[in-house]
Amino acid sequence: MQRTGKTDTPTLAEIRRLLNLVRDTGELGERLARLSAQFLDSPYLSNPLGGGPDVAESLATRLDGFDCVTYVETVLALAGSRATNQFSDALREMRYAGGQVDWRSRNHYMADWVKHNRRRGIVKDITVGPRAVTRTRRLSLIQELPSKTVTFRVFPKREMATIRRMAETGDIALFASTRRNLDVFHMGFIIKRDDQVWLRHASRTAGRVIDQPLADFLKAQRMSGIILLRPLCQP
Repeated sequence: MQRTGKTDTPTLAEIRRLLNLVRDTGELGERLARLSAQFLDSPYLSNPLGGGPDVAESLATRLDGFDCVTYVETVLALAGSRATNQFSDALREMRYAGGQVDWRSRNHYMADWVKHNRRRGIVKDITVGPRAVTRTRRLSLIQELPSKTVTFRVFPKREMATIRRMAETGDIALFASTRRNLDVFHMGFIIKRDDQVWLRHASRTAGRVIDQPLADFLKAQRMSGIILLRPLCQP
């Protein structure tokens, strides 16, 4: 495996333009809100990273479309960068265990994504307190990877008041699957605006990046609960 792989890089001018939009603030929530808004209405892409265990992996850094994970990763990497040359490094370290650009090192399951990025000090799990409950899953959906058991905490859907109280703009919401072999089925950013809690996410149903009232998303989806993460990467 290599430390860096072939990179599909957006133009430096576009990355520079995005970073210039937040050059006047070091407040991470504000940076995340502004940058994530730049991609509203961008198309939803199914499996944008592609690849497989026998395919050479490259670091995909496209800005023209996303799935829910690549949307969050891209915005988070931009928000944590001050210069254009920091963006691809931030994305690589976030997406791959040890920064190794290889299909088997990619954080395919969000339990791995959370674990590795918590260790790196990029996010903090704030799914804590007496309102949070424990879920256990035997991850086996991806047949090419070894099965493993993971345990994590979630806020049940009925705890919307707790989520409203705890969440801040820029926090990341992950939605736990009801399937026994999968941990998380979707993710997006929390945006607090107009006395409402919104989910800003790359929606497969809508076919694009949208803002949606979080309460509406919760009503429309079956899930085992919500994981809340607080980004910590400081620009």
